[in-house]
Order: sequence, then structure tokens, then C-alpha cells
Amino acid sequence: MDYHEKRRSSRVGTLGSPRKKQRGEYTKHLRGVTEEGRCTQDGHHSGVLPAYVLVRPKAGQAPDARIADMINCKLFDRLREEQPDFAEKIVAVNSDLTQPDLDLSTEDQETLTGSINIVFHCAATIRFNEPLKDAMQLNVLATQKMVNLAHRMKHLEVFIHVSTAYAHCDRELIEEVVYPPPVDYRKLIDTLEWMDDKLVSLMTPKLLGERPNTYTYTKALAEQLIQQECGNLNVAIIRPSIVGASWKEPFPGWIDNFNGPSGIFIAAGKGILRTMRASNNAVADLVPVDVVINTTLAAAWYSGSQRHARPRSMLVYNCTTGGINPFHWGEVEYCINMTFKTNPLEQAFRRPNVNLRSNPFTNQYWTTVSHTLPALLYDGFLMLTGQKPRMMKTITRLHKAMMVLEYFTSHSWVWNTDNVTMLMNQMGSEDKKAFNIDVRQLHWAEYMENYCMGTKKYVLNEELSGLPAARKHLNKLRNIRYTFNTILVVLIWRIFIARSQMARNIWYFVVSLCFKFLSYFRASSTMRY
Repeated sequence: MDYHEKRRSSRVGTLGSPRKKQRGEYTKHLRGVTEEGRCTQDGHHSGVLPAYVLVRPKAGQAPDARIADMINCKLFDRLREEQPDFAEKIVAVNSDLTQPDLDLSTEDQETLTGSINIVFHCAATIRFNEPLKDAMQLNVLATQKMVNLAHRMKHLEVFIHVSTAYAHCDRELIEEVVYPPPVDYRKLIDTLEWMDDKLVSLMTPKLLGERPNTYTYTKALAEQLIQQECGNLNVAIIRPSIVGASWKEPFPGWIDNFNGPSGIFIAAGKGILRTMRASNNAVADLVPVDVVINTTLAAAWYSGSQRHARPRSMLVYNCTTGGINPFHWGEVEYCINMTFKTNPLEQAFRRPNVNLRSNPFTNQYWTTVSHTLPALLYDGFLMLTGQKPRMMKTITRLHKAMMVLEYFTSHSWVWNTDNVTMLMNQMGSEDKKAFNIDVRQLHWAEYMENYCMGTKKYVLNEELSGLPAARKHLNKLRNIRYTFNTILVVLIWRIFIARSQMARNIWYFVVSLCFKFLSYFRASSTMRY
């Protein structure tokens, strides 16, 4: 049975909020209704069976309304054209990760346990600095509840858990195995039950050890929990690295939020971000979201096809690019600056010119000069003109985001990807095209240009028709900068050089040297001809 047949005959359960990866999964799964759907005698497509989505109410919105909002975006345009009634295949199920039994009603539990064939467990908090208690609740205990529910599913064939490639970032070489955890998750759960928040906060740094945050720490514990409690479940773990914009599907450059590097790219494009702590030679292990989705779906197919003769050890897939097609942070810097200078964002604060610096002291100096001082001056101008100051608030948020990413932009890791290679080799030629996971074909310069343009079009909702005006605004900023620098040089001359005989002598000496050099260069050029 190939993947398309597997998809048509399976009901899918997805646990998680309607974020980027989940949206892509729904699109990819449901696209089969028109591309590979079977026709019944009355001419209707039998298509794929429903995808059940566990989603909680939020901000007064019911789960159905959140799903309706989710599918009402450009991502689903192609699917909407191919099958206008595709929304009927997405079934919202009211659920809450923090509640007993995931807050599922008795009716919903019966539906899920009697219908689901494949589970994609994508739910997690992606806030890196989440308090440990909250991170454990959302990343570990919620996984435990989902595993318990999966054990009750009568027709379950595959359970896919989405982890992170940085779950074991305390190691330089990360194999496709589940490593021993830093602590026993059971003991930590019991301990956190009686500890107050202040005590937990005090002991968190000791618990984290060499890991940078509670996100990577609890993701490692969740992997151990699955290994310990999966029993006879057919489980596979997907570990994506830094998930970025789409490479090819549904179209190049699709991105819908400020999470991860996207917010940093936008800040650089706006000219707000001028300096950042990073190693130019460190590998930027970005992986396109459609590659992650294709890997996840292909892994579900392979695990399902091997369920009667599956290997003893749980299959883990490191969904990364650095070991196969490396791309470095220095190259990221160059691509961002070039793209946003050519295709600027609207109403940029300054001309795009971000610089990555590995030295923390140099970076701190330029942070003060390039971020804090201009923000204070701009806020002062806003206050004088009767407007509400806002730039320092933006800069503060930006600095917090940069501190979170600093660890990942300053280090490199080596991930073994043998299982991903094996998965690719197991796929037929048509499936390799439909579910492309071969990142050796990825051209980084083109991808980064599409990524930056995607933040402009799909996150900021800026039309390409506005590019001429944006370029004109950027030229205006350049002229303002040249004028400011000229005035600054004149002021320095008047304050320092014009009042000191020694400064004047040094100035005249430097000018005469430059003049002599130019005269020599001109004379030597004339002699050649």
C-alpha cells in the first residue's frame, strides 16, 4: 500500500493549536481528495476520511470558530479551488491540554477511541522561557494524557510525536535515538506538585544544567515518557530544527507568524535590528515547514506499513539540513540585507543593515549605540510632537527575543540523519515528488529571498504594488543618513580639530598623505598607457 492509499483509508487525529505545521498538515492530507480520491458509482469522491483536531477555546472563540479562521487564509486557496467542501473533512474537538482526560467529553472520547487510525501529537508550548511548571504541564503531562488516550484507540496504527532537534542540545553529536533524560520525569512531576512557584524558579537553573531553556528540557523528558509508556503503540518521533517558511508548498515563502527567526528577519528588514549576537561560521539549521510536514506524513506511512514487522527500537527522524546542505548565519545576514535593500518593507525605521557579532562586549556596545540610543531619540521626538512613545518598548521586546535565540545562533550541532535517508529511499518515485524531503535540492539564496518576501506578503500583508514607494522611502532614509553624518563631521571639526593645533597638524598630515597617494596613483596609471 503506497502513501496515497494509506491516507484515503485513515482517520487522522491531530493534537495541537492551529499553528503553522498543523495548518500545513491539514492542507497536505486533504489535498488527496481531488488528486488521488476514488470515485464511487454515483460519481462522488470517496476521498480521505476526516481529520479530528483537538483544539481549546481561546479569547471567547469556540474550537469550530478557530478552525474556520484557520482555513480562511491564502494557505488553503488551492485546496479551496480543488474541493470547495474540504472544511467538512476537518472536525474540531473541544479539548484542553491542562485538564484531566484532555477535557474531552464522553461522546468525543468514544468517537476518537473508536475511529482514529493515526495520531499526530504536535501540541506544545513554543515559549522557550516558559516557567518550568507550565512547560512540564504542556510538554510532558499533556503527552502522557495523549499516550493514555492512544492506548484506548481500538484501530490505532501509528502514533507520531513531534519533538525538536534541540531536545538534546547539551550534546554536540545527536543521533536518531532517545537519550537518557536529565532526570526521571515521574520524580520531577511528583516534586513539582508540592513545590510553590518561587521554589521551582530557584531550582530551575540547576535542573536545566547545560540546556538553555525549559522548552528543550521538557521536550527531552517527553521523549523519555513516550519511550517508557508507549507499550505496544507503533510510535515514531520527528525532530525538526528551526522551522522556517515553506520551500515549495503550497507556494514558496509561506509563513504566517512572528515566531522563531521570522520576527528577527522582519526587525532587520524594518531597520530596527542592527546588531545581534551570533557566530558567522555557525550552521543556521533552518528547515522549511513543508519539508517537516512531508517528513511527518512519510514517517506515518512507513511506520504504518511496517507495523507487523517493526524494529525493536523506536524510529526517530532528525529533520535537519545542516549535515546535508549546510547554511551559515553569516550567509543568513547577507541574504537578509540584500533582499530587504532590493525589496524593502514599507515604512522602514532605518535602512536594513544587520550585523552579526560573536563577541558579547562588542555586541553590547553596538546594541547601545544602534538600538537603545536611536530608540530613545525617536521616543523623545514622538513625545515632543504629542505622540505616544513606542520605540523603546519595541526594542525591549526585540532584545528579549534575541536573548532567547542567542544560544542557537552561537553554537553548531551535528545531527545524524540516517533514518531520514532510509525513509527517502523507501519512497517510490511519485511519492518522492509529492512528498519531497530531499533538502540537497534546496538553493539557500533563493529560499531566503522567498522567506523574506513571505514575511512581507503574508505576515505584514504588504502588497508588492507598494514596492516603488518603499524604495523611495529607503532612498530618503539614505539621504537623511548622509546629511546627518556630514553634520556630525562638521561638528566634530568645530569642537575638536579647529581648536587644537596638534589636531590640525595631524589632520593636514593625513590629508597630504591621501593627496600624494592619489597623485602617485594617477601618474602610474598615465605611464601604463
